Amino acid sequence: MKDNRYRGIALLSVIAAMSMMSCSDEFLQDKRNYDNVSTEIYNNIDGANGRVNDLYSWCLPNPNTGSAWNNNSTGLPDEESKSTEEYAGFGGFVNPDSEYDAMNGTIVPDFFRNQSNNIQQSVWGRIRNINDVITGISNGTLDQKDKDVLLGQAYFFRAWCYYQLVRWYGGVPIVKEVQLPDEGSFVPRSSARECIEFILSDLETSARMLDGKSYSSDGYGRITKSAALALRGRVLLLWASPVMNRANDQSRWNNAYNTMKADLDAITAEGHGLYTGAGVTNAASFAGVFSQYQSNEAIFVTLFNTVKTGDGQKNNTWENSIRPRNTSGSGGKAPSSMILNQFPMKDGKKPSTVETYSKLEASAIEYDAEYPFMNRDPRFYRTFAFPGFRWAFTGDARTGNVDNPDYNSGEDYELWNYVWYVDKSDAGNVESGNSYGADNLLTSKQGVYVRKRTDDKDISGALYSYDASTDGKAFQFSGAPYIEIRYAECLLNFAEAACGAGHMDEAVEQLRKLRERVGYTGENNYGLSAGIEGDQAACMSAVLYERMIELAYEGKRFEDLRRWMLFDGGANMSEVEGCPSTWKLTGWNGNTCEWLGFKPMNGQRRETIQYRTADKYGVPKDYGMSGTTMDSDPLVLSFKKSNEAYKSVDYYTAAKASRCDAVDLRKPLDSQLETLKAWYQDNLAFKENKGDARDNNHDDEYMHYFAKYYFLGFNQGTMSDNTRLLQTIGWKDSNNGGANGTFDPLAN
Repeated sequence: MKDNRYRGIALLSVIAAMSMMSCSDEFLQDKRNYDNVSTEIYNNIDGANGRVNDLYSWCLPNPNTGSAWNNNSTGLPDEESKSTEEYAGFGGFVNPDSEYDAMNGTIVPDFFRNQSNNIQQSVWGRIRNINDVITGISNGTLDQKDKDVLLGQAYFFRAWCYYQLVRWYGGVPIVKEVQLPDEGSFVPRSSARECIEFILSDLETSARMLDGKSYSSDGYGRITKSAALALRGRVLLLWASPVMNRANDQSRWNNAYNTMKADLDAITAEGHGLYTGAGVTNAASFAGVFSQYQSNEAIFVTLFNTVKTGDGQKNNTWENSIRPRNTSGSGGKAPSSMILNQFPMKDGKKPSTVETYSKLEASAIEYDAEYPFMNRDPRFYRTFAFPGFRWAFTGDARTGNVDNPDYNSGEDYELWNYVWYVDKSDAGNVESGNSYGADNLLTSKQGVYVRKRTDDKDISGALYSYDASTDGKAFQFSGAPYIEIRYAECLLNFAEAACGAGHMDEAVEQLRKLRERVGYTGENNYGLSAGIEGDQAACMSAVLYERMIELAYEGKRFEDLRRWMLFDGGANMSEVEGCPSTWKLTGWNGNTCEWLGFKPMNGQRRETIQYRTADKYGVPKDYGMSGTTMDSDPLVLSFKKSNEAYKSVDYYTAAKASRCDAVDLRKPLDSQLETLKAWYQDNLAFKENKGDARDNNHDDEYMHYFAKYYFLGFNQGTMSDNTRLLQTIGWKDSNNGGANGTFDPLAN
């Protein structure tokens, strides 16, 4: 490809290498500039290791930012996750009013280039840096043993960077050497097949070089053979999936199955497995994966620390982002009602009200969408938090705001996030946001909270250094690792490959392992639908359903929907200008949604829910109050008015007395949930609020994913900097007067 982006630019010093927690403080903590170097540095083990450390700082996933040129989705409400069941509010990929374009209007996101004049902010700058490391170490004088360990990590990161490109564009230029900054450095786009083969080759090399290699105790977080094999599984799935395998070529599934079966054995042999250290009570071990610094389930991780200032600071902000504001967190994240309604019931079956996954058995347990916390899969309670649930932490939130609840310095924190409205007319208005949350949440509240990946005090000690000196940022100094690939995903990847290759019995075996961890047993077939071993479509639907549940809010769902073309089933390829016949889906009966029994995402919308004080309590104005402060909670006001002993006591004493006991996930749930439901029925009212947009007439709008998005095109800036770069079919080519692109990623 044309490399004029680097003209006149010396290799700049990379962002300071990231530091780790406690036992791994030495790994990646050296801040010397290893980027602007001579080849001599590769003859020194410390210098060569420093260059490899640079690659980690450039390439590791970052859970603090959404999907971007240098980062995959990690569960935040970014443009990817907001185009799935997980969050409401149209993400750019499903916005029906704003179609992405390569030249005008809403410009397609750029995951290919980013900044053309800054190597540190360039997609290809990362790859150039990796190639420099591979060439330098390969030609250096280090012992081969040392070379292998270093090169194994570098080859992994090159494969990781190319995987991120190929999943968006199908085919991209394959650059294996450090290019000179001149016109002759142009490299054309390769086909998707060539790119996949290149990635797999790098991962095979990485796994071979790291085979049998181990790091010292301070090396946790470095790339291992298991990481290379786990990523290979992802790549093989991408190649076998409908988005790249329109005719359902069975050889791809067979290759994925055979390779991943052997790789899973090797990953297990290296000591990885499902984390079970917290037991099965209410999916405690499922939640505990994210409350451990070093878990056997974590395979590819980004490490963080609790350092508060200086060059060594590297904090994971996820905990702070999901914690309610009255804990001195930043305010939390709200799930859509769609995903709440789709999680299984406690017998493992989908709710009977769910139209999606129609080939799976529906639960006999009645589902009431107004009380979605009743009788659910154990993972539901570790993924979402409702009013009246315990969510303990370590720290005094009153140091951030004196009106925050104490709850024994967080040790006994209970979430009571019901709301009230100042005006009765707002209470029934789905578009009104004029509500105020209990317990000092006020305007910073969510109707339901995302709880997934929390550092749960009831499971382990805190991985954060609580500091409420800045309100809203008390949990920001967290050292919780971010897990990009964990063993559970490897099981699901293998299950999908096994099903695609016709080994449904082995696919179901992997699902049973995951469900056994959260308490299901063979007495009811681990909650799985009967007979799915004999029905490939139903089995694959079960695998995808399990992925949605197990991997929720881990940044994986959007890619699953794209891989399986579940926005439209692949039925709308004809709307892509210049669509080749090979792009039309011929496998899976020509429509993956129909084959799977999956209701297409296109044409649906997502809402949010909340619980408000019941009508019998009125509104604050009925009590002579304006209603915008903590003390104007109508439920508490009513309680104090009718209970003489509580008329003059503080808000929290009266509030606690007026509520039932909060649900404690350390204890059996059934009776606790019945008590909470009864309290809701007496005191709260269910309200569904607008999630996705409405038009100017306040009519509902619905998701629409344009078929051309299955392979993205390049925006005008990228094309201007690379005049010989071919544009993707279906996207305008600014180098050819806006004509349709000609590059076919699926052509051999």
